[in-house]
Amino acid sequence: MIGNDWDEKLQVIENSNGFKNFMKIIDDKYKTSTIYPPKDYIFNALKLTSYKDTKVVIMGQDPYHGEGEAHGLSFSVQKGIKIPPSLQNIYKELYNDLGIPPKNDGDLTKWAKEGVLLLNAVLTVEKDKPASHRKLGWELLTDYIIKLLNQKDEPVVFILWGNFAKEKQKYITNPKHYVITSAHPSPFSANYGFFGSKPFSKTNNFLIKNKIKPIDWSF
Repeated sequence: MIGNDWDEKLQVIENSNGFKNFMKIIDDKYKTSTIYPPKDYIFNALKLTSYKDTKVVIMGQDPYHGEGEAHGLSFSVQKGIKIPPSLQNIYKELYNDLGIPPKNDGDLTKWAKEGVLLLNAVLTVEKDKPASHRKLGWELLTDYIIKLLNQKDEPVVFILWGNFAKEKQKYITNPKHYVITSAHPSPFSANYGFFGSKPFSKTNNFLIKNKIKPIDWSF
């Protein structure tokens, strides 16, 4: 399903009747409605960032629901698409934190290849209907992914922005790991604790302290 070590890690789920039935429901939704991201991109975050290579997790809510935006990475949009307000604010905080200027597109694939798992809690959405696939069953899979990462011997940084992402914190119990929480970067909440939270430098300081190569956040 994925093409790297996640397949072995998720084998119990992938082979379960419950997950197979759930994926049939998702397949049917793609046949009857406009669903994002494109079907081949549903598991893009896992395909681009293997379990072994995951150093950082940035937890999102569900995919963007506008045409051509979502491509399976939290907060990221495909090249040529207008940069969403939340991502604009992420770029502002990145500049204020590390002095890295924003890029002119919203594709965060480079971060994924650096070891940043850009994971949404819900992996699909119906066009123009935010949170339409919440509570369908994706949370069971993404909860399990967080639990697997919690078991890693190597320290991992979990960046949880907003209450939706913070729901995953209860699964991060291994004291080796580092959890960074703040308000969501959305324009509605960014001024209430996201701006000035310095998640990028905090992440790299922790990785360096643990003798792990830091993330190159630049573009």
